[in-house]
Amino acid sequence: MAIECLVLGAGQEVGKSCVVVTINGKRIMFDCGMHMGYLDHRRYPDFSRISKLGDFDNALTCIIITHFHLDHVGALPYFTEVCGFHGPVYMTYPTKALAPLMLEDYRKVMVDRRGEEEQFTSDHIAECMKKVVAVDLRQTVHVDEDLQIRAYYAGHVIGAAMFYVKVGDAEMVYTGDYNMTPDRHLGAAQIDRLRLDLVITESTYATTIRDSRYSREREFLKAVHKCVSNGGKVLIPTFALGRAQELCILLDDYWERTNLKVPIYFSAGLTIQANMYYKMLISWTSQKIKDSYSTHNAFDFKHVHNFERSMINDPGPCVLFATPGMISGGFSLEVFKRWAPSEKNLVTLPGYCVAGTIGHKLMSGKPTKIDLDQDTQIDVRCQVHQLAFSPHTDSKGIMDLIKFLSPKHVILVHGEKPKMATLKEKIHSELGIQCYYPANNETVCIPSCHYVKAGASDIFIKRCQNPNFKFQKCSSSGAPGTSIQSCQNPDRSLTPRLQVKDERVAEGILVLEKSERAKVVHQEELLHRVGEKRHHIRFAYCCPVRVSDSTDISSKSDRDSCLQLLHSKLSCELSGGNIQNFGENLQMDSFHISVCPKDYCPYRIHETSHSETLAMYFCCFWEAIDEKLAWRILSAMENLDLREI
Repeated sequence: MAIECLVLGAGQEVGKSCVVVTINGKRIMFDCGMHMGYLDHRRYPDFSRISKLGDFDNALTCIIITHFHLDHVGALPYFTEVCGFHGPVYMTYPTKALAPLMLEDYRKVMVDRRGEEEQFTSDHIAECMKKVVAVDLRQTVHVDEDLQIRAYYAGHVIGAAMFYVKVGDAEMVYTGDYNMTPDRHLGAAQIDRLRLDLVITESTYATTIRDSRYSREREFLKAVHKCVSNGGKVLIPTFALGRAQELCILLDDYWERTNLKVPIYFSAGLTIQANMYYKMLISWTSQKIKDSYSTHNAFDFKHVHNFERSMINDPGPCVLFATPGMISGGFSLEVFKRWAPSEKNLVTLPGYCVAGTIGHKLMSGKPTKIDLDQDTQIDVRCQVHQLAFSPHTDSKGIMDLIKFLSPKHVILVHGEKPKMATLKEKIHSELGIQCYYPANNETVCIPSCHYVKAGASDIFIKRCQNPNFKFQKCSSSGAPGTSIQSCQNPDRSLTPRLQVKDERVAEGILVLEKSERAKVVHQEELLHRVGEKRHHIRFAYCCPVRVSDSTDISSKSDRDSCLQLLHSKLSCELSGGNIQNFGENLQMDSFHISVCPKDYCPYRIHETSHSETLAMYFCCFWEAIDEKLAWRILSAMENLDLREI
């Protein structure tokens, strides 16, 4: 049994998340995103690897979308309406509400404003959403009789979810993007402790450990305040959903406390709709916002106003949130071109920017000029700040989640190759978990367990109701097998404890027969079923032990004294077991020791290093199942000296 993972996107890169997992005959696509840094064929995952003939309905069981960001949902209308997948698509209720807004906004920017070839239409988006099945958090959804899925709160953005999938005995989690720490408007990711074969996790910040949220907020507010105090304009490129609301709450509160009169603007359009939905989806926000909702809606921003395109060249300081967040096009690019040439202005990038975007170029080292295309060059003299307000978890958060879930295997996606390699080694060395970070279009096969449900026969159950206890003494230090009497270093402060074992289950045998369910039967029952009699194999050895010259083997008192002394000596020599003295013999599990009074014993080996006159013989009997124990005891006996009596 194996879980097969085909990475079509976000393999050793951030962008166009898409992983196709085959698990016990079911094939699931996790996310269907686009790459924001490309405008050619690299924009979408290579769907031909799912089906060369384009028969996606038979090739896929379903699609699961973790959240509404375009690098996770941007290719979905193209795949369902243009490529022709008609199966079910699962996402949370907020994602279903907000994804169409993001998709339509992207379509308008790319087609209506930039004049690119249309990849999908507004009708395509509407038809795509009809295929969506919305799910609640922690709701177990049966896709079919074999496949079940469950969504868990992921933080990151409103409606984001980790998805648990189970098919037969194979279980896995695909995290999508998540945040392990709460912020001002969302809570931290939450998930049950599960028994997992595999976790596929994002690794955007694979090697980064962030400062506290409060220190990051102070740094952000200080930079913004300094810029507007000097008469500059602050451009905050951000997606309309997520960080925009987080930073608006932060700035609105700061403006209220400091009584600043500088205007804060939100680019009009999508943001108005987004804030409306945020007000409706209070139950998906942080506990603090939910608790204060009855008296104040945190998304009613007192100091934030709508911004019109005609206001770009207005004089005076201001703060502007504009989309998209990576300055890959749209209104944020239009504003950047106008404001970048002024040294007074500030561009602050609050999150991750993928390669190929202007945001990424600004973060990679402040350039003085940026070539937008063959005919357009942007003069960059403004201040550029990168602030760690990303809604992704950091390295510590990834490690915490993996340690908590303790899966058998981990696959890293949605990250940069060198950083993923470092995180992979850390997961393997610190947690002992096998980890992989495949590139795009690579497949990883993960072994999974197959559990067999077995019944139990009535006879076996009845026999298990009768006690079959074994007792073992150990010291209060917790070391099993420590004798009550300690020969070498007696410590009277150690209080013996009694360990009780019940090995009745050892009498059961698992039987697998054709066309019948696995069953546990009693060993006697199995013998009767196959028409055989019980056979016992016993081993015997008459072992010599050195004794005193005055010992009289014919004397019962001397024999009893030697047996008692042997018991004391062996208890000191052996650990991990309890030798019991029953007067005429010693017993440890199936190993029996008794004094041999015979001059000749068939189990005695005459070639011995001991003198016949100085040796007492002890007959030892044991069963095959205690072979290792037997050799331990015999080895100890042959080295003992009982000349103390």
